Amino acid sequence: MFNADEVVKELQEMRDQGFLSDALLRHAVKQIAGSDERFDWVGVYLLRESGEELWLHNYVGDPVPHAEIPVGKGVCGTAVAEKANQNIPDVTKIDNYLECSPDVLSELVVLIRAGDEIFGEIDIDSEEAAAFGDEDESAVQAVADKLAEQIMAERR
Repeated sequence: MFNADEVVKELQEMRDQGFLSDALLRHAVKQIAGSDERFDWVGVYLLRESGEELWLHNYVGDPVPHAEIPVGKGVCGTAVAEKANQNIPDVTKIDNYLECSPDVLSELVVLIRAGDEIFGEIDIDSEEAAAFGDEDESAVQAVADKLAEQIMAERR
């Protein structure tokens, strides 16, 4: 489990030094990915302005076949469509699951959002079943919230 408070502090320091969201997104992915053996793939998908598709911004792990995901499709697209984080303990039980690797057993998707406005999401895959608990989701949410602050500031 990564130290969310430390990552949020690092992201704030980067903001204070003038780094833009691109750098913060990359830093967050690297910090999360390197923090826990359960996290086999970590990436950020951003929502296109049309609101109909997610695109892969950056990731740590093996390449994936889904650089673009329609809203409503797969765990990532479902998170946006339902406007809710997704913690899937067994991806084999999901009808519209988009397989990135046959070894992935569970997935956590946490929205990057400000109020009702969704900017994207942090996606974490694990080769362990039921790999993610409430603490994992809360920690990732803290990082996602800090990223949303930066994205909002850049859009003003």
